[in-house]
Amino acid sequence: MSSESLERIARNKNVARAAARQLSMEQLQKLAEVVEEVIDQKRDEDRQRQEEEMQKAQKLAEIREQITEAGLSLDDLVSEQPKRKRGRPPKNAK
Repeated sequence: MSSESLERIARNKNVARAAARQLSMEQLQKLAEVVEEVIDQKRDEDRQRQEEEMQKAQKLAEIREQITEAGLSLDDLVSEQPKRKRGRPPKNAK
């Protein structure tokens, strides 16, 4: 089953019912178990991603606080970027 057909089933209840009619009760139960596992896995991944983002934001806040306590600014930490050369590089002469 393609992802397009799964998306179509997920978006429309009548399409989902029509697809479910083609399956036996045993197949529907198995499908429900698989979908529940996928949902749990996705939920765990989302929770882990949110925790990582929170930790990252917390570390960033700590670093900013340390910079301020040291009497520095962000400009002190960022050196000037090298100027980019414009135009094409010369072709190698052979």
